[in-house]
Amino acid sequence: MAVKIRLTRMGKIRAPFYRVVVADSRTRRDGRAIEEIGIYHPTREPSVVEIDSERAQYWLSVGAQPTDQVKALLKLTGDWAKFTGEGSTESSVKPQQEKEGFTAPAADSVVKETKKDDEAEQAEENPAEASAEDKADETAEAPAEESAEAGSEES
Repeated sequence: MAVKIRLTRMGKIRAPFYRVVVADSRTRRDGRAIEEIGIYHPTREPSVVEIDSERAQYWLSVGAQPTDQVKALLKLTGDWAKFTGEGSTESSVKPQQEKEGFTAPAADSVVKETKKDDEAEQAEENPAEASAEDKADETAEAPAEESAEAGSEES
């Protein structure tokens, strides 16, 4: 059985990530794998490459053939140099930076403005408009109340 070390595509459209797997060469790209030995996220900055070195060395030693893409990843991690015995075996993969966790601001530093405060500020800025709006509100409410009273008297 011819065995290949290759990538299987996962993820959404235009947001791929890959698993580095050992599979029979006759299976589909995303078909059944014998073993998963790593992951590769090309869209992150810097790219994430994590390969189980021990398992990669085992599969290379028993004759598994890596694809060109996987061979490039193995060269980055230093596993290919270990297998062939040439060059440096140090990984040149850039480590991921830790994300800073979200810290909520202190309760006293956050001030919530209420709707009444906003209306009061507008009334101070434009007193004519505020008084006109108040009068309009009163006149709009009055006919509805009168018609409701008139309707109850008729019944």
